[in-house]
Amino acid sequence: MSTAPVIAAVDGSDESLRALQWALTDARLRGAPLRVVHVRQYAPRAQPDILVAEPPEPATDPVLEQVRAYLEGRADLPAVEYETPQGAPAAVLPELGDTAQLMVTGSRGRGGFASLLLGSTSVAAARDSACPVVVVPPPGREVHEGPPLPPGPRIVVGLHVDSPAETTLAFAFAEADLRRARLQVIAAYPWPPVQIWSPPGAPVPPALDEDAVEDEIRTMAAGLLAVHRERHPDVQVDLSTPPGDAAGHLVAASRDAELVAVGRHRRHLLAPARMIGSVPQAVLLHAASPVAVIPTVAEPGPAEQ
Repeated sequence: MSTAPVIAAVDGSDESLRALQWALTDARLRGAPLRVVHVRQYAPRAQPDILVAEPPEPATDPVLEQVRAYLEGRADLPAVEYETPQGAPAAVLPELGDTAQLMVTGSRGRGGFASLLLGSTSVAAARDSACPVVVVPPPGREVHEGPPLPPGPRIVVGLHVDSPAETTLAFAFAEADLRRARLQVIAAYPWPPVQIWSPPGAPVPPALDEDAVEDEIRTMAAGLLAVHRERHPDVQVDLSTPPGDAAGHLVAASRDAELVAVGRHRRHLLAPARMIGSVPQAVLLHAASPVAVIPTVAEPGPAEQ
């Protein structure tokens, strides 16, 4: 059985070329083929009482020709294939994710408004694809400085100890192993906690000890990480348990990081539609590094080789 590819979604923009370069490196590290995809979108042509979708002409694709020229002569290429499906990119790309082990896009393509931080196609790919989706931001995003970090390549992953996403942790550990990077695990917790109202005369709940809460969070996080550390013994793990907003800590940690990995919102009975979630959305909008959005529940797709 052939190895599932890494998909690079391109549209001729500078951002998509940065995504192509990221995908190229990751495909080479994974030993996977690189599939370069340009979704050719065309408008329907109006006729009396009917709308006819008319395919674009000519048959050659100038965007893929640009990519071929960009890659020409490089000696470090994995196997590269090209694909030009037709339709709406926000619908076509998630479907292609069913046959890939990873998809990489720019944060905003040629068709978006210049003021947008995140394009609709990137949102749809990250929200709906069965495979992990890496969104590569434009250069120059500034984030506030967090605690000092050791030098060298670094992968960042968020961990919610009350509802851990094993697929997200597995992806982050594997990526850190591939890139010989440290793994920074951020298990943030809300503080101060929400106050519980007590009716008059009822016992008042005891005040929480923040040090005790942090110790419990750290213990729970260490237990959740243990199985992944056994699978990837060469990965150096830095665990932090800061109080406050998880998205803010992840964005701060994105400065000079190779990648930030976040889990996609789980579907449940009252909200069966796929959603990215508030924390991944905030990280996608503001992180300085590429962001990987990982489906939190395994969905049908190719087995990684």
